[in-house]
Amino acid sequence: MSPGDPAEGSVAVTGRSSAAAAPRQVVLVVDFGAQYAQLIARRVRELQVYSEIVSHEISAAEVKERQPAAIILSGGPASVHVDHAPRLDPQIFELGIPILGICYGAQLIAQQLGGTVGRNSQGEYGRTVLTVEPGCSSSLLGPDAPPAQTVWMSHFDGITVVPEGFVGCGSSPNAPIALLENDQRRIWGVQYHPEVGHTPNGMALLDRFLHDLAGCQPSWTMGSIIETSVEAIRARVGDGRAICGLSGGVDSSVAAALVHRAIGHRLTCVYVDTGLMRLGESEQVVETFQRHQGIELIHVRAGDRFLERLAGVTEPEDKRKTIGELFIRVFEEASGGIEDAEFLVQGTLYPDVIESGTADAAKIKSHHNVGGLPEDLEFELVEPLRNLFKDEVRKVGSQLGLPDEIVWRQPFPGPGLGVRIIGEVTEEKVAVLQQADAIVRAEIVAAGLEREIWQAFAVLADIKTVGVMGDERTYAHPIIIRAVTSDDAMTADWARLPYDLLETMSNRIINEVAGVNRVAYDITSKPPGTIEWE
Repeated sequence: MSPGDPAEGSVAVTGRSSAAAAPRQVVLVVDFGAQYAQLIARRVRELQVYSEIVSHEISAAEVKERQPAAIILSGGPASVHVDHAPRLDPQIFELGIPILGICYGAQLIAQQLGGTVGRNSQGEYGRTVLTVEPGCSSSLLGPDAPPAQTVWMSHFDGITVVPEGFVGCGSSPNAPIALLENDQRRIWGVQYHPEVGHTPNGMALLDRFLHDLAGCQPSWTMGSIIETSVEAIRARVGDGRAICGLSGGVDSSVAAALVHRAIGHRLTCVYVDTGLMRLGESEQVVETFQRHQGIELIHVRAGDRFLERLAGVTEPEDKRKTIGELFIRVFEEASGGIEDAEFLVQGTLYPDVIESGTADAAKIKSHHNVGGLPEDLEFELVEPLRNLFKDEVRKVGSQLGLPDEIVWRQPFPGPGLGVRIIGEVTEEKVAVLQQADAIVRAEIVAAGLEREIWQAFAVLADIKTVGVMGDERTYAHPIIIRAVTSDDAMTADWARLPYDLLETMSNRIINEVAGVNRVAYDITSKPPGTIEWE
């Protein structure tokens, strides 16, 4: 979904046509070009209000037609003073819809409504203290707000003069006006970021804006997500048949369960064994879905085809697109015996769409189920999780009755180990990585950390290093261990694994996996890195 796409509830159907039921109440998060917009949207949903990201180019007429309950203007990387800086249709401010501006959004409110945004001599980044002006009763902060509180700043320019009719209720050392309000016009702005965890009272502020000031109802629940999705899937698929690209991971598993609830036996899952799966995973997928979930499953063993197609391919984007295209071709072949199979179900998530690039967010990498699809795709896509974050998907899976070993399985990229092998993918490298990765995951489980770690896996680098084993010189591959903590994959921090755990992993990998003589641990967060290496 690109910012500005029409409301689609919790299901997206793309291809020759699209239709889905819109939620009764929606908060529009206006994207000004930073990934803050995605985090804001997620925080709004945590407060049980449905949110959607739209482009800053949305017009007042389009907003009026959508009839949102509230609007939140996100932060952004630009300065309001630069040429071609993103703006908002000024008529949106006249619609009477409650508006909250955050950081760049607050500055835009000030500038576009007649205030002044000054160019500071220095920026303000990280934790700082917001001081509420003496005698100022802030409607946004609420009557019980402390006179000083810790907030998270990330700005250079600052508001110096509020527009007519507004009051400035708070400041920080480098933000003369860090809080501006106009209760009559129902427009508020904060210079800091309430959506980040580093602002302790941030969720309370968002809660007050959404529920108290904007009057939003807490109706976005797991039950409503499932009900809306099932209705939309039934309406779209009708009496037709669908096939699902089942990988056994959380996303495709929940998507399959959701569509199966909607259309029952008219769903056939196709499990394409690419040969790039984790050790023992193919057997587990077949066992779980064919025998325990009662879903019709076609198991296609295509490992040799994928390795042949990947021969000589080393560039990450080329690998992803190669895998994505062949994946679809195998589906098309497998669907030949399924009468009237017009729909392809995929477990695309919201972060996948954002990372693959939107009108306002630069492309980080294409996901095989977003940017890697061939242009001549013969199926209409049904993506019931396309508007959801990972934590929402897990909750939906639990509500649908999927077992914990599926719901809490660590995320696994669609292209599989193909993007964890740096450089060319070969059968030998796959075998090495499967064994090393199995050791990493087994030790995480043994340490009781599987619920605390978002992802833990091994990466096989495209280099060799010198080592000494048994008094002999070796020249073999290094394995990089990657473990991160995260809530939604939009941001991630490297996991502070105990040294003895890392030592156990390293010793086991070097002693048990042939062709490896060195182990390193990746301590890069996201940003600046991504969770996966490719």
